[in-house]
Amino acid sequence: MSDSAFRHLSATPVESLNLVVHHYEHTGTGAVHYHLESDHDEKAFMVAVRTMPKDSTGVAHILEHTVLCGSEKFPVRDPFFMMTRRSLNTFMNAMTSSDWTAYPFASQNDKDFNNLLDVYLDAVFFSRLHPLDFAQEGHRLELEDPQDPNSRLVFKGVVFNEMKGAMSSPVSQLWQGISAYLFPTTTYHFNSGGDPAEITQLSYEQLMSFYKSHYHPSNAVFMTFGNLDVDALQARLESEVLSRFERQTQRWSVPAEQRYAAPVAVQEYYGVDSDDLSGKTHHVTGWLLGSSVDLDAQLEANLLSQILLDNSASPLRRALEQTELGGSPSPLCGLEESNHEMSFMCGVEGSEPEHGQAIETLILDTLQQIATDGVDADIVESALHQLELHQREIGGDHYPYGLQLVFNALPAAIHHGDPVAMLNLDPALARLRANASQPGWVQATVTRLLLNNRHRVRYSLLPDAGLNAEAKRLEQQRLDTIRANLTEQQLQAIRDQAEALQQRQAAEDDPGLLPQVTLEDVKPDIHYVAPDNHYTDTLTTTEYVTGTNGILYQQLIVGLPAFNAEQLSWLPMFTNAWSEVGAGGNDYLTQQIKQTALVGSLSSYASIRGDVDSNQHLHGHLVMSGKALGSKAEDFSALMKETWQTPTFDDNARLLDLMTQMKARREQGVTGSGHSLAMSVAASTLNPVANITNIMTGMPQLVELKQRLKQAQQDGGASLSAALNSLYACIASSPDEALLIHDAPYREIHLDALQQQWPQASASTPIDLPWTPVASANYWMVDSQVNFCAWALPTVSMVNEDAAALSVLAGVMRNAYLHTAIREKGGAYGAGATQDNSSSCFKFYSYRDPRVEGTFDDFAASIDWVLERTNGDDLVEQAVLGLIGGMDRPGSPAGEAKQAFHMDRGGRTRALRQQYRERLLSIRWSDVQRVAATYLQGQEGSKAVIAPRGTQDIAAALGLTAQDF
Repeated sequence: MSDSAFRHLSATPVESLNLVVHHYEHTGTGAVHYHLESDHDEKAFMVAVRTMPKDSTGVAHILEHTVLCGSEKFPVRDPFFMMTRRSLNTFMNAMTSSDWTAYPFASQNDKDFNNLLDVYLDAVFFSRLHPLDFAQEGHRLELEDPQDPNSRLVFKGVVFNEMKGAMSSPVSQLWQGISAYLFPTTTYHFNSGGDPAEITQLSYEQLMSFYKSHYHPSNAVFMTFGNLDVDALQARLESEVLSRFERQTQRWSVPAEQRYAAPVAVQEYYGVDSDDLSGKTHHVTGWLLGSSVDLDAQLEANLLSQILLDNSASPLRRALEQTELGGSPSPLCGLEESNHEMSFMCGVEGSEPEHGQAIETLILDTLQQIATDGVDADIVESALHQLELHQREIGGDHYPYGLQLVFNALPAAIHHGDPVAMLNLDPALARLRANASQPGWVQATVTRLLLNNRHRVRYSLLPDAGLNAEAKRLEQQRLDTIRANLTEQQLQAIRDQAEALQQRQAAEDDPGLLPQVTLEDVKPDIHYVAPDNHYTDTLTTTEYVTGTNGILYQQLIVGLPAFNAEQLSWLPMFTNAWSEVGAGGNDYLTQQIKQTALVGSLSSYASIRGDVDSNQHLHGHLVMSGKALGSKAEDFSALMKETWQTPTFDDNARLLDLMTQMKARREQGVTGSGHSLAMSVAASTLNPVANITNIMTGMPQLVELKQRLKQAQQDGGASLSAALNSLYACIASSPDEALLIHDAPYREIHLDALQQQWPQASASTPIDLPWTPVASANYWMVDSQVNFCAWALPTVSMVNEDAAALSVLAGVMRNAYLHTAIREKGGAYGAGATQDNSSSCFKFYSYRDPRVEGTFDDFAASIDWVLERTNGDDLVEQAVLGLIGGMDRPGSPAGEAKQAFHMDRGGRTRALRQQYRERLLSIRWSDVQRVAATYLQGQEGSKAVIAPRGTQDIAAALGLTAQDF
């Protein structure tokens, strides 16, 4: 590396995270590089550019997609998706936020890391941005029937359909709506993802202009994590990218928002395809706060938000949960800290239009009471305890730990602040603790940040039964107007573009243009986390000693008794409530305060599975799970026992609140997880495991939630209390076994604490659960503008030698056929296939899909394509690499221990997983074709769709049973 390429500005040790943060600046362009030095095996990279759109055309989002469609060095049509199957990456993605666009990846393989670095750097800074890629990923006009020159026009495009799906969610509309008024003049006023009504107004020339102005090293932030050779990395940044640019004079930043002189009240509408509009109004009040790059101000706002809203005993959340003016607290409740200026929001959902003023008054009165009386000092201490625990915890279970840290620091870098300080929180936490311990701190802070803050918005989002139909009418009217005014030459240009795009999508790129890893780079053995000890003298206990950074993890496990079908159907509600009600003689408010003071989390869940080699016999267990700081070991174990043995399910009002909140959360998740729900419905006819999974976690459970909540509202919650008490009476008073995870310094104290609480061994006899399969509708109509399609076919479990070949078949279909057919050509946001070993079935799926019948045709066509292709060993290798990358993806130290424990406990032993890995590595194209012919060809299977309302004619045409949700 040239000595002048980068200046090393600082090196800051962060002891609580066991890393050193290095800050560099490129002398030529001003690009910044933050490296988080760590001994982690997993290395992470991210380049982000500030993207600050001035409209809602989705220019930044569409650019994120098209940037990844070929570059100067890699002139192939789809290098991003091609690399996902030529890589052992543990994470690979791109995402658009309100004021930045980021391109992150992670890998444990050095060769793979360097390959991905090449592709990412060239894509971001030297993208081709072909007009046809803009048409495919953004928007385009096509004839509805390409063979009929007189047919209507339609809008198509991946992002166009993605955002139709995203903006089907009332919560997304709520967030976008209040943000537009909290930020009347800056970039946050606009929908950076794109409003479907405005996306179609974006031109290719505008896209190119935005790229040239924003995608420049002077406007970029590079962040890396892991045990990297920084000199070598920076030499590559210099030679491959930075040396080709000069410093940009434009400094992209978000200005301070203009402040309101008086609070604002706004009422807007969202579409509901139902005549029943009761209980569907949202009322939210939001305040604009100070700069997010002021670390002390950010932590102060975080602590205040924690005090006000953290749990059901927090004063503001308590008021919102207990009010009769709404169903439950709004999902927007809390602090938004990633924008240049922070915002605090609170409110309710499930309300009526006329309650807006009353709810705002309730909020302000509650805040005024806090400003007058303050809160108990223990509540402040508990909130500080939660912040400390959050700072210490090592994540990595949902996406790589290094990238979690990178994204925590990114907003400060984007806003020209100090991302190092955002990681090295201990000094700021010490200052916060000192300030918050002063008498009157809560009173003064709530007054200054909220009560005396006149930049306040009351935003009401009301349901409108005619809005969706009117939006469709206006879109069609616009299309018809465009069609009526087209010249013959313009119409021919639309047809020519559609034909050119089809040819481009059908062309096969040379994969040799891209770098790759091969099966020779794959480790032959699985990564296995073995327990350190197994104790049976008291409560049967499995122990893992690993790097948890001073945090203890504990699980208590008991086998499910022989519940009948009615009792099993109540399990989701029971596990949701078990740790949320009173216990130990305390009411739920006192217990919530106690939990916040002693633990980081305490929750429970139920698991019902088949045998590892059969899905005909069901068995299950309950798990109570918690985490706490090592210094709280004795209190932590005592609280776990207290929650297990002495819950009270007699507070009917509390149970009603919990069920109302649970229903709201599940309903909000439908459009985000529609493909999972569709796959669950499709598989439900195939075997008992798949059936009970659908009944307890799928669309039928949502219906049951609605019905039971309605009944409970009529009987004052008595039906809930009776059902949960009946269920709890069948559960053993002691767990069968425990799982303990901790690091070495806290090993002894954690073990001792557990054994003091559970000195006697206890074990129930495993039993099969009785279950008679329940039929359900398979075409569910919901409030969505797009479809989610699924097709499931019976196959085999993990122990069968064909399971590996079926998994590879799914990867081949996804990579080489379904992606092109359903995403690129069909316009869906996503599509694929998967072999589900846990429920012994093969599943096809699509996500945010404008089509239904055509998608099912493509599912079927993919089988013929596999069987007709003469050679596909290269496709097999790509699919195996993807599967191995997923299997080897690291988690947090605690997460890996939990996963290993439950896999072993459920029969997916180390030996079985090693056998499965070896089978994957031995698959050939002939094996893939054989299992396609054996399990898929000519099979009827089971289909399901999550669809927009009013589309029952499609259900009838497919022979599916439609039901309105």
